[in-house]
Amino acid sequence: MIAPILEEIAGEYNGKVKVTKLDVDSNNQTAARYSIMSIPSVLFFRGGQVVDQIVGAVPKAQLTARLQKVLA
Repeated sequence: MIAPILEEIAGEYNGKVKVTKLDVDSNNQTAARYSIMSIPSVLFFRGGQVVDQIVGAVPKAQLTARLQKVLA
């Protein structure tokens, strides 16, 4: 659902952030490590640590606003 939005954001922030996707069915240990209970879940990392998280499909404006806070 939000994959096209994330691809847009990846292009717009190329060189500033890394956007990756993870198949939680194939990587259940990673999903458990970050307590992923609902899909989609977007985790924001800084310095290797989760600093923010969004659960559920949200508009691009909300994703970019949260990303801007993480980058600040």
